[in-house]
Amino acid sequence: MNNSNENSQNTKHISKEIIGTQSNILKGKKIVLCITASVAAYKAIDLSRTLMRNGAEVFPVMSKSTKSKLLTEEMMNWATGNKTVSELTSDLEHIALANYGKSDIVIVYPCTANTLGKFANGIEDNPVTTVLSVAFGSGIPIVIAPAMHEAMYENIIIMENIKKLKSLGVSILEPSITEDKAKVISADKVVQFVINKITTPKARMKSKINVLVTAGSTVEYIDSIRILTNLSSGKMGMNIAQQCLDKGFNVTFVYGHGSLNIPDDPRMENIKIKTTQEMLKTVKDRILDEKQHVVFHTAAVADFSISHSNRTIPNKLDTQNGTKTIKLVPTQKIVDKIKQFDKNIFLVAFKAEYGISKELLLKKAFDKLDECNGNLIVANDVSRKGCDFGSDTNEVYIIDKERKIIHIPLRSKKEIASQLIEIVCKKLDIC
Repeated sequence: MNNSNENSQNTKHISKEIIGTQSNILKGKKIVLCITASVAAYKAIDLSRTLMRNGAEVFPVMSKSTKSKLLTEEMMNWATGNKTVSELTSDLEHIALANYGKSDIVIVYPCTANTLGKFANGIEDNPVTTVLSVAFGSGIPIVIAPAMHEAMYENIIIMENIKKLKSLGVSILEPSITEDKAKVISADKVVQFVINKITTPKARMKSKINVLVTAGSTVEYIDSIRILTNLSSGKMGMNIAQQCLDKGFNVTFVYGHGSLNIPDDPRMENIKIKTTQEMLKTVKDRILDEKQHVVFHTAAVADFSISHSNRTIPNKLDTQNGTKTIKLVPTQKIVDKIKQFDKNIFLVAFKAEYGISKELLLKKAFDKLDECNGNLIVANDVSRKGCDFGSDTNEVYIIDKERKIIHIPLRSKKEIASQLIEIVCKKLDIC
């Protein structure tokens, strides 16, 4: 019986499977999430899940008035995978959560005017205010995100409470004033604040690493509705972007033709383009506007465009008029221009071939690496089994400027992306 209980206690809650799925920048951090009786209480679910996706463990605390009217304990148990504290018992839950060194930060989200006033004046009459009192005494950082009606927020007494708490070192994340409401700050902004507040200098350094990833194919218009393109899905680029997010990097994702489900992440800017010229302009603008430390150019850029006599795309060509002759002209090689925009970028190029020998594939990769002045190149043959466009697997050769070759046999694109990122991190000494 005892063994059974021990096993059940050690079983990881299924909700915790999302921990670290976006990044590990908050890995190992214990966050206490206090929820008060605001109609915005439901937003605590999104906040807890976003914190977890960035690596944190979240422990919910709520007052009786919150759980009886606005949000159930069961919902927060599910959201966090940890038992919600809604009353204090002889187990001393407030000490376990907020005593010296027990947690990394306490967040009140959302925070009512009532809780603000109690905390500012040392009143402890429910689990939330008691946890806050202990956390303040033990020096654990406290973050408060107010939510209330605008008139309440502008009440001079409440403003004085906020001013007092700020003077005592409590962080107040100001609400947005709309529709006569002081609406609680977004979960994404809270997460970014927490990252800046409690992560190590090394982790913060990582979050300042900017990475640009191109993915998918580009299209070239034959007429207003017909295009030239290729079968690239963008899956390799998406896996690379995800692995970079897991490292805590900021990612710009430039995606061409395709139907990938792109995740919504506050650290990833998604830019959708169509043509080769649009991708080139976007890449150039992003490099010149904001320092990019690494560029992964995985996109399968269309090799040819259509030469239109009047330089404008015609309306739909009518098949009734018989055979049409179109003239193909080479497109600009985006990968060859990246180092021209910024010579200090660490450039990872990609070379896809079809139905050639290993020796010829490697030779073409060597030549392309020299031609684009890249730092690494990833070469593959899409004719090989499991390596075709749109597949979830690939077999690749990773080659550096010293012509060192790393062969990765058939693996998932996620595994390949992970190994590639580790290689890049080691070369840049940022891991």
